[in-house]
Formats: sequence, structure tokens, C-alpha cells
Amino acid sequence: MKRANQQAGFTIIELVMVIVILGILSAFALPRFADFGADAREASLDGVAGAIKAAASIAHADFLVSGIPVELEGQTITMVNGYPSAAAAGIQLAAGIDTNDFTITEDTGAAPPTITVEIQTNCNVVYTEAPANGAFDVTTDKTGCT
Repeated sequence: MKRANQQAGFTIIELVMVIVILGILSAFALPRFADFGADAREASLDGVAGAIKAAASIAHADFLVSGIPVELEGQTITMVNGYPSAAAAGIQLAAGIDTNDFTITEDTGAAPPTITVEIQTNCNVVYTEAPANGAFDVTTDKTGCT
């Protein structure tokens, strides 16, 4: 036999305790998962560095086999010392780097010249043009990706 005044469901105190426990758990868990921006910027930077290295190596291989002009995907790549130049018509074109996604700065006054692909300050990849009898260099700076 059922009593008429028997409870069915949760009391308000039980519901408040569940909400408090969920709040405490989310206060500790949310900061661990909230900022994926830094990870995304670092992954994007790694992708650009990989694209630059691969494009420079492919262009160099094409240069060794075919000589000048080097064409990748129907585009003529400007070459210096057997590798793509540090310019828009060189490594930027070879690697397919889009100016809508990155800030690209050429330093033709440097010896050897460089091109910097930047996501934000101190979050960049620098391609250094190959010197005579040398090879290109790619360096990354992830200190500002946070």
C-alpha cells in the first residue's frame, strides 16, 4: 500500500548539491580545455614549416633534374643557388602560402635574404635563402603562440 504523502523525485537540497558539485568540477576542468588557440597556432606553424621544407626540397630536386626554369603545379618558381628564393615568387609560391592566413615579410637586405611567415608576434617561421654552395634554413619561433 502506498502512502499519500510519500516523496517522488529529488529534494531541492539534493538538486542544489548536484549543481554545486558540477560547478566545482567545471571550475577545474574548463581551463584545461578552454584555450585551444595556442595549440592551434603551434600546429598551424608546424604545418607551414613542413610545407616550406617540402616545397624547397621538391623544387631543389626538380632543379637538379631539369634545371631552370623550375615549375611546380604550373607555376614558375624563382630559384637562387638551386633552391627557391626568399620571395613571393619563390618559396611562398612553391609552398602555396596564402597571404589571407599569415603576415608575410620579405627581408631582401639580409645576407642571405629571408622571408618570415607570421601568425602573430613571435609566432613565426623564417625561411633563409640558400647561400652559394649551401642549403636553405627554416627556423620556427613559438614563444608568442600562446
